[in-house]
Amino acid sequence: HAQAIGTLAGVARWLRPQGRHIGVVWVDAHTDMNTPDTTPSGNIHGMPLAVLLGHGPSELLDICGPEPALRPEHVSVIGARDVDASEAPLVRELGVRVYTMSELDARGTSPCLHEAFERVTTGTIGLHLSFDLDGVDPADAPGVGTPVPGGLTLRESLTVCELAHRTQALRGMEMVELNPTLDERNKTGQLAVWLIVSALGKVIL
Repeated sequence: HAQAIGTLAGVARWLRPQGRHIGVVWVDAHTDMNTPDTTPSGNIHGMPLAVLLGHGPSELLDICGPEPALRPEHVSVIGARDVDASEAPLVRELGVRVYTMSELDARGTSPCLHEAFERVTTGTIGLHLSFDLDGVDPADAPGVGTPVPGGLTLRESLTVCELAHRTQALRGMEMVELNPTLDERNKTGQLAVWLIVSALGKVIL
């Protein structure tokens, strides 16, 4: 998921001179808002959202340019269920809207998703969907490096992508963290294809 730093930094650098911004729906089991001072693992793929919001090592922040690539009010994280205690303070401080799996279960996935998409498309040119396959439950997406039980179902994951298309505001997308060596008979690879074509507009009827 570290590639999102480059993807969204590039978008932000293009939009910045026009005074415009991009919204982001970040599907992930994690919030990816660690910094070198808080990370338990040292992995950069646990830091991209923090970097895009202006926190992290200068070598990565420089990719975004003179100011953060994203604004917290334009970001919705979907499916979080494994947030490091050391990174939680930054999540709370910045006010990024995180829809945990507990909240999706309590309130219902559909209303939470509609709210999340409304948030990121307000005051922006549209949305970028950054989809980490570990946001999906390992039963449906085993081929990931950091599986966490209790994630989005296959149907909920497809709903995210169908809604992204339905907004008519999808401007970019990445599907990340597929690890074929950990997959089971290409189960996760096939799911990734279904999700991508759903986001691009494939419908049942």
